[in-house]
Amino acid sequence: MIKRPVFPFTALVGQEEMKLALILNVIDPGIGGVLIRGEKGTGKSTVVRALADILPEIEVVEGCPFSCDPEDLQGLCPHCRERLEQEGQLPRTRRKVRVVELPLSATEDRLVGSLDLEAALTRGERRFEPGLLAAAHRGFLYVDEVNLLPDHLVDTLLDVAAMGVNFVEREGVSFAHAARFVLVGTMNPEEGDLRPQLLDRFGLCVTVEGLKDPRARVLIMERWEEFTRDPERFTERFRPETEALVSRIVAARERISEVEIPEEMLYAIAKKTISLGVDGHRADLTMARTARAHAAFQGRTRVTEEDLRVAERLALPHRLRRQPFDELA
Repeated sequence: MIKRPVFPFTALVGQEEMKLALILNVIDPGIGGVLIRGEKGTGKSTVVRALADILPEIEVVEGCPFSCDPEDLQGLCPHCRERLEQEGQLPRTRRKVRVVELPLSATEDRLVGSLDLEAALTRGERRFEPGLLAAAHRGFLYVDEVNLLPDHLVDTLLDVAAMGVNFVEREGVSFAHAARFVLVGTMNPEEGDLRPQLLDRFGLCVTVEGLKDPRARVLIMERWEEFTRDPERFTERFRPETEALVSRIVAARERISEVEIPEEMLYAIAKKTISLGVDGHRADLTMARTARAHAAFQGRTRVTEEDLRVAERLALPHRLRRQPFDELA
């Protein structure tokens, strides 16, 4: 099978906020994904695929449709648990991190998977046909024009993203499997917005637009032309920057459990969300996780004001009921 060349992440020009938001979600998927708002043609899907392509390969149970981690015995799917009991060990293999796309035409069964009720009710067999959530486990789930997706599918998607488990039940027959992924939704606000309740469920949000600097736009054209002429040579040119970034991400994932948030920083988060009239507590929790991930990415083990500023910029704008100065106006 011919592999389609992927544009190097470190060769992408501009859109630093979008790139940072995605990296922080890779460091801590519990942040809750990224909503990218903006016009078409600004490199949204290119950035996601480029980041997934440079991440270290993951170890999975060979032949498992749910990409179970053989080291995570508590998170094994029913098939792998049964296999482990029968064989005493699980065969392993390594593969690249996936980017799974959810089309607007997808049904709920296509998203979550489907149960064979006849087999379950007549023969007592639990036959489950995995959906896109199973394919996205331990990778990225990319939803273009998420604002045009039916609300009930968005609700389901965000529920699973928050819990990390996909639970399917039909006529009293149930099946569950791990489904931890980085959720990336894109939308053009001119085509309609998401309901506030759904907006709040996305961890971070960034707005992207075409670059206004002529030099940057020329650089994009030059790099794209060079990439299309010789993808391998172009990718090799950016290998040092790519390897350095991957090392930072891997180190941050290992460091994040050691990162502390001083109590005064927690109070700063609480005061900020109260002053901006943000509903609920999800914003506070997301800001704390984002700040911790950013500190880990910067090589620190203690959250600073800089980390809070980054977290505020990425986690709050889409949760505001009004812009900060509307009342003064």
